[in-house]
Amino acid sequence: MSSANTSNQPGRVAFVGAGPGDENLLTLRGAELLAKADLVVLDQQVYGRLLKHCRADVEVVEAGDPGRALKAAAESGALVVRLCPGDPALFSPIADEVAQCAAAGVEFEIVPGVPPATAVPTYAGIPPAETAAELRVVDATKVADWKAHADVAGTLVIYNGFDDAVAIGKALIAGGMSDTTPVAVTCAGTTTDQQTVVSSLGRLQPDLKNCGFAEPALIVVGDAVGQRDKLSWFETKPLFGWRVLVPRTKDQSGRLVEQLRSYGAVPEEVPTISVEPPRTPQQMDRAIKGLVTGRYEWVAFTSANAVKAVREKFEEYGLDARAFAGLKVAAVGEATAAALIAFGVKPDLVPSGEQSSEGLLADWPPYDSMLDPINRVLLPRADIATETLVAGLTELGWECDDVTAYRTVRAAPPPAPTREAIKTGGFDAVLFTSSSTVRNLVGIAGKPHAVTVIAVIGPQTAKTAEEFGLRVDVMAPKASASALAAALADFGANHRRAAIEAGDPVRRPSQMRRGARRRAK
Repeated sequence: MSSANTSNQPGRVAFVGAGPGDENLLTLRGAELLAKADLVVLDQQVYGRLLKHCRADVEVVEAGDPGRALKAAAESGALVVRLCPGDPALFSPIADEVAQCAAAGVEFEIVPGVPPATAVPTYAGIPPAETAAELRVVDATKVADWKAHADVAGTLVIYNGFDDAVAIGKALIAGGMSDTTPVAVTCAGTTTDQQTVVSSLGRLQPDLKNCGFAEPALIVVGDAVGQRDKLSWFETKPLFGWRVLVPRTKDQSGRLVEQLRSYGAVPEEVPTISVEPPRTPQQMDRAIKGLVTGRYEWVAFTSANAVKAVREKFEEYGLDARAFAGLKVAAVGEATAAALIAFGVKPDLVPSGEQSSEGLLADWPPYDSMLDPINRVLLPRADIATETLVAGLTELGWECDDVTAYRTVRAAPPPAPTREAIKTGGFDAVLFTSSSTVRNLVGIAGKPHAVTVIAVIGPQTAKTAEEFGLRVDVMAPKASASALAAALADFGANHRRAAIEAGDPVRRPSQMRRGARRRAK
């Protein structure tokens, strides 16, 4: 085991509450300890995403039988983090592990987590103690007589009770609760798999019969359940539960994915393009030399990858953003402009309208020999880029050095389950951020199913999708990944609203499969 502890001090164990399921509910103290951990013990299927807070060399142990690993690692001088469901101090299964550390004299710390008792009802739109005189939280496995809880003066929250929910309901009625007392049962709370069934004590059996729920589930009993119609905010997100495919290059940032998650979606990234250096670097070498020696009036960037390629060349030659002094710099859109700003270069020109080559040309000034000392433009771009920009700049009187800054290579096919989901309608939507992502996804995985919502970043990408027989449902109002995600969210919200107004159940596109592949009109 790789240990960051270089002293002879004994190790210690931190029992960290991981919260109810939503990775963003981890406490700051929990994230701090994960960042320092030498070994982490956890259920990877449930809490694996929290490993993003850890060092690259952290050792990971599955939580099947962690007692020996905890003791041995702590004795070796390591910091061990044991991730626990919810709050370690509230109905947690790790009491025996804490006792083992105490008996062995191993130093330990217990970090509280966000408890499901309050978080899950809140995510279901149920404020468990907002107006209640009492909030009573019980573990069903430890209750011998449910009649003793029928007198609760407010809200009763039940852990580990789903399998016996009907029997619990009958016992509470027998103890004096009205059979019309509202009940909500929430499965997989605070995650994008969350589902809630609202019922009453007397109707639990028929209402839960075909719900398909399993533990972890939480039962909430009391009048607070009636607030759900007004306060539900999580399950009503515009893309809640939508499985969204994001074809991308291997080096794209995760901002699009995070934005989709904020809308309630479950994004799945599939690399379709690998960005590689040009086969022969001499052309880029000459371009960088020309840029430094004053050969160009303008440098036009048509992608963040082009910015990255030039930046890497600069670093190779020991240059930085100061080499752009005296040059005018253009960016095709917001993402490219952001990459330039991160490099320390503020673009002089970004399209005021459509963020594309056409939009850039619409704002580009014609060459004027009286105002422009040099008539040459450097255009570093992909090997498969279209000629639109070069032709348009030439018409405006500029001379272009069209330089291959990077190559795009088709990525390997995704795993078989992903390919199957693409072709059979397992995805609710797919986001295409360029024509090449359309071509490459179809090439490595096949065409998306008829029910899958097709969202594209602009007209050129839409045209390519239609050429492959796909009907475009959503187009971004401007050519940026952020605008594309927002447009899909609007589509999802309208889809949900239409179902509610028609009195139909709200179903995701993948739940409406009919087997026919979509064709362009």
